[in-house]
Amino acid sequence: MSGYSDFFTEEEHKAISTAIRSAEKRTSGEIRVHLEDQCDHLPEDRAAYVFDKLEMHRTKDRNAVLFYLAVDDHRFAVVGDSGINDRVGGAFWKSLCLGMEARFRQGEFLIGLTEGIQKVGEHLSQQFPYHGEDVNELDDEVSTGLL
Repeated sequence: MSGYSDFFTEEEHKAISTAIRSAEKRTSGEIRVHLEDQCDHLPEDRAAYVFDKLEMHRTKDRNAVLFYLAVDDHRFAVVGDSGINDRVGGAFWKSLCLGMEARFRQGEFLIGLTEGIQKVGEHLSQQFPYHGEDVNELDDEVSTGLL
């Protein structure tokens, strides 16, 4: 078990942040990634807890998405705030996670994550298009560790 601290290289962390910034250029939505070593709960429950601790629910349009990965346990979840969930059906989230899981099973963690971020950005751009007054409400850097 290597843990979140060296799961992605520094260059890969930069690639994730770049993917987030690229996705957010087309939408007023906000995207974050959080890594932990282990998840002792359902990953969706833990992701909801982390979402709250990162205060992602405080975005103006309630349109934030969290990609949560427990790297040692090989578990992950993607959760969106109420503004997104009111507009996006469960089929979207399921399809997104299945695509990511297929990449993860091949050991393509960076590709799976960045493709997931890109797909969320595309979908958010339809529901929450970018507008000139948009400000970056959440940090684009990968957050790590227990919260």
